[in-house]
Amino acid sequence: MQRLQRKRILVGVGGGIAAYKSAELVRRLRDQGAEVRVVMTRGGREFITPMTLQALSGNPVHLDLLDPAAEAAMGHIELARWADLVLIAPATADLLARLAQGVADDLLTTVVLATDAPVALAPAMNQAMWRDPATQSNTRLLGERGFRLFGPAAGSQACGDVGPGRMLEADTLAQLAADCFQWRALSGRKVLITAGPTQENIDPVRYITNHSSGKMGFALAEAAAEAGAEVVLVTGPVHLPTPDRVQRVNVVSARDMLAACEAAMPCDLLIAAAAVADYRPEVVAEQKMKKDPTSGDGLLLKLVRNPDILATLAGRNDRPFSVGFAAETQNLLDYATRKLRDKNLDLIVANDVANPSIGFNSEENACSVIDREQQETRFAQTSKSKIARQLIDFIAARLTRS
Repeated sequence: MQRLQRKRILVGVGGGIAAYKSAELVRRLRDQGAEVRVVMTRGGREFITPMTLQALSGNPVHLDLLDPAAEAAMGHIELARWADLVLIAPATADLLARLAQGVADDLLTTVVLATDAPVALAPAMNQAMWRDPATQSNTRLLGERGFRLFGPAAGSQACGDVGPGRMLEADTLAQLAADCFQWRALSGRKVLITAGPTQENIDPVRYITNHSSGKMGFALAEAAAEAGAEVVLVTGPVHLPTPDRVQRVNVVSARDMLAACEAAMPCDLLIAAAAVADYRPEVVAEQKMKKDPTSGDGLLLKLVRNPDILATLAGRNDRPFSVGFAAETQNLLDYATRKLRDKNLDLIVANDVANPSIGFNSEENACSVIDREQQETRFAQTSKSKIARQLIDFIAARLTRS
């Protein structure tokens, strides 16, 4: 169940007696490391209180589509981007019908239309309602559209009937939610990922660096490990926890990073997400540099080029499938395409770091991937963890074809 660590799960609670099980579901998901937010329908609030789910989830419960306070903080679009998985439990016959028709008349159905995350449904209803041809038609249609169906189970029901229609138990639903993240697209592959900034010393106290947080590279490492890869993560100085099942190598300078990457070769896939310093001081002072009263107001540092890590690794005889990152503040696609060609890459991920909502240190990202034929594939703004999994799926498909 470690697959739920740091996953963002949006639990939708429909209006049925099985809503009492939603409280235990939220608890089980959090026990396995997931971050949980809850959206309740108007009917769901008749069976269980928002206060209960707020206490169990640790987050405010979202109720109304046109709630001005919710829209100012996290409205339906923000919730849709936030979620790694939307799990509706219970999913009533009414909810299934509305979702099948693409209705967006409350917060939950609107989020479902707006999200690109997988959506799972845990049906809960009377056995006759479940067997009704309309319900069966709706579930088939939803399945064809990519919705995942968790259950229902069969057994005794609150109304006294016996048959199919019971919502699955919380433990089972939590396990099925975890299985949604059991990707094996890179099974048996060795993946080398670079992340974070590098630091180039001026003296024992000062150094040259950049604003990279390492978040995107770490998210890619986690996603690659989930996809079954053996992952080596070479990272500059950052304060981020090591993803599960990832071998971490800490470095400081660009030369350190190159040496660590060469030691990790050969590999099947290289993803160079690090923001490597292009230059370093030619001479590093042995002691802290002091102000020189004879030098006026200036200080001159002579810089020399650092080795080009990406071009070096992509130019090897045993070169891996090579993916670079282009973090630019202007002419993004032009610069990225040139870098793809000059460094002999298979793919390049273009990031507009001038946009503060998706730049360095942000929690979200949006990007374009360009291939050797200069075809562009765009990934819309969402959390870095979700972008990472989308990128890993995309890259894995290209790697398989290469």
